[in-house]
Amino acid sequence: APNAMRRIGLPWSPAMVRAVRLEVAGTLLAARLALSTGIACNLGGGTHHAQRAAGSGFNPFNDLAVASLALLAEGAARRVLVVDLDVHQGDGTAAILSEEPRAATFSMHAARAFPVRKQRSTVDVGLPNGTGDEEYLRLLREHLPPLLDEHRPDLVLYDAGVDCHGADAVRTFCRGHLSLTDAGLRKRDFFVMDECLSRGVPVATVIGGGYSTDMDELASRHAIHAEVAAALANCS
Repeated sequence: APNAMRRIGLPWSPAMVRAVRLEVAGTLLAARLALSTGIACNLGGGTHHAQRAAGSGFNPFNDLAVASLALLAEGAARRVLVVDLDVHQGDGTAAILSEEPRAATFSMHAARAFPVRKQRSTVDVGLPNGTGDEEYLRLLREHLPPLLDEHRPDLVLYDAGVDCHGADAVRTFCRGHLSLTDAGLRKRDFFVMDECLSRGVPVATVIGGGYSTDMDELASRHAIHAEVAAALANCS
């Protein structure tokens, strides 16, 4: 329907439908692989704005919520935690999983970024515009470990969005933006994955947002989480 596609913000085509369905399947596959190997990456996914009955914000389907609910329904996981570090709040994920007690959601994002009307995650950390590496990492260290210890997930789905980078083009069209560097992204990704693995919790990653028009630059940033994951996998 035209109104539904307007809310998603993407033109409908068979190729678009196939691509987003593959993204969801990729996240579910990464989660299954993580449960058997400890860590796995989907080089796609992070479509966290889609709601239960409608797409939103360039996201037709919510891969993080689908994977969480599928694995819980199968009994492959007993408790799931979604850690969302995209510059935007994971509003769709929070809403879809809000009534599932076996799932918890953590979102650390620019407070002024889309969506204007935020949903309630299990833990939300809204950051002022321009927050850089030092303060960002301090707050991540403060808020994430207690939730890991309290919820005790047996799987973490990690949205490693890179639109929180200071040079990302998101600042040209979005009211909210952050100022992480490449080094900050690497420290962020290492911290999240190491905190999970050190507790014996498998982690599956997705790439999340990133809006640089320089494709080499964008690919390099998205590759950081996969490089960190590979290094940790080789150390385990």
